[in-house]
Amino acid sequence: MELTGAEILVRCLADEGVEHVFGYPGGAVLYIYDEIYKQDRFQHILVRHEQAAVHAADAYSRSSKKVGVCLVTSGPGATNAVTGIATAYMDSVPMVIISGQVPTAAIGEDAFQECDTIGITRPCVKHNFLVKDVKDLAETLRRAFYIARSGRPGPVLVDVPKDITIARCKYTPSDAPVVMRSYSPVTKGHQGQIKKAVQLLRSAERPMIYTGGGVVLANAEDELRTLAARVGAPVTSTLMGLGAFPASNRLFVGMPGMHGTYEANMAMQHCDVLIAIGARFDDRVIGNPRHFAQNARKIVHIDIDPSSISKRVKVDVPIVGDVREVLADLIQQLDAAGGFESADIAPWWRQVETWRGRECLKFADSTEVIKPQKVIETLWEVTGGKAFVTSDVGQHQMWAAQYYRFDEPRRWINSGGLGTMGVGLPYAMGVQMANPDADIAVITGEGSIQMNIQELSTCTQYHLTPKVLCLNNRYLGMVRQWQQIDYGSRYSESYMDALPDFVKLVEAYGHVGLRIDRPADVEPAIREAFGKHRKRLVFLDFITDQSENVWPMVKAGKGLTEMLLGSEDL
Repeated sequence: MELTGAEILVRCLADEGVEHVFGYPGGAVLYIYDEIYKQDRFQHILVRHEQAAVHAADAYSRSSKKVGVCLVTSGPGATNAVTGIATAYMDSVPMVIISGQVPTAAIGEDAFQECDTIGITRPCVKHNFLVKDVKDLAETLRRAFYIARSGRPGPVLVDVPKDITIARCKYTPSDAPVVMRSYSPVTKGHQGQIKKAVQLLRSAERPMIYTGGGVVLANAEDELRTLAARVGAPVTSTLMGLGAFPASNRLFVGMPGMHGTYEANMAMQHCDVLIAIGARFDDRVIGNPRHFAQNARKIVHIDIDPSSISKRVKVDVPIVGDVREVLADLIQQLDAAGGFESADIAPWWRQVETWRGRECLKFADSTEVIKPQKVIETLWEVTGGKAFVTSDVGQHQMWAAQYYRFDEPRRWINSGGLGTMGVGLPYAMGVQMANPDADIAVITGEGSIQMNIQELSTCTQYHLTPKVLCLNNRYLGMVRQWQQIDYGSRYSESYMDALPDFVKLVEAYGHVGLRIDRPADVEPAIREAFGKHRKRLVFLDFITDQSENVWPMVKAGKGLTEMLLGSEDL
């Protein structure tokens, strides 16, 4: 069968099981869009900005265990997508980005809407391809999906010149497995290393389990929960790992790091055996590596990516492999060795409970002004802790992570590594496309929401109904907090001086807008949004306390135990 490149591309997407493609058309991809028009095997979602297309595909992937797909045109279409691509790359999200390119004969000629997409994206993709022959297109797309979802996942870009989309060649569908001699990620952990890990664990008096986003990506939550139950050790989950282990479980001591709990940070620092699973010891988690290394401990590090092991912290037992497979083998070996007697660590738990007794997340509620923490707590109560929560970046992100207690993985969708503002609303679009009947909440601020607020139009077109909770303190909150603590309260360009009337704005897009400025109205408003207006997009503009800061806090360059627990520590 002889097909055009555009026909081949569309068929390949369908054959990969793609159900939704997020994109925005332009000259270089019009033949592809023409073929999309003729088919009915997947749905195209027209966003209002290419950055939002990538964010939506990103969240679709995170919340569905599938590979997200987006389609953009050449030049500015591709450059607008870069922030979304880098966001997905930092958080290891499997995604395929198809970008249009000027015809092959025009490449390098400064043609209209030309840019070096391959060169621009090389630092922020797992891999990228420029298709120079239509005969290579189908196999390239199959490789792109394979690379995106295997090993340590990540975004893969396929750059397709316009003439390739109209060139013709024979096409035969293939379901044979992709084999790439130069790319063969290890999934099975070394049994000898796993045995060493078991020996360390069984000898531990102060064990600790430290988990990251790799547990979520590997769908290893069951194995993690089994291991934790066997050992009885405290469990901490990074920002990207929240939900893999239930926050309601007594073993869970909260999130570690810069805005982690007192008990998680103290336990990380004072344990004698640390089992790191799908986490990377990044700067926001362990703070100063030199300070972290002061306390002698044995570290087991399990990760699919060998380059992440001993990158920032030297470990004693490295185990390269798929987290789910390694944990299954570790549990099997632990059981075969006689298991783990949790009574041996009773003194350790007494110490952990002493730290927990500090109640570091306790805050002073108010009847006069809305406390942002209370909004998150109320959201958790109203939704029963079962909503998908997407977040922008800033103080509201940290409060969401601290006060919405996630019991299931893939319910917490946020930008961790890159810290990208403006992701919350397009993330919610992707989540709802993957989970059409779920409750979805967007936690945002008046700064972040304006970066992709045009996607309210996309939500109107596709009848998307997330509930947007804007914690509006009229400041770029996290910037203001740092300026207060480190810059002598000199609030340089962090006050939002000309905000729109969000209620009128969202109503102009056809949605429901509510302004809440009294604490007594917080719960009724959230219940109204998820009840009476369940089938509408609702924007709740909460006018919150401008002076509230995120506590605890570990300042940049400080160690895990050098925490500020509140304003009294300033």
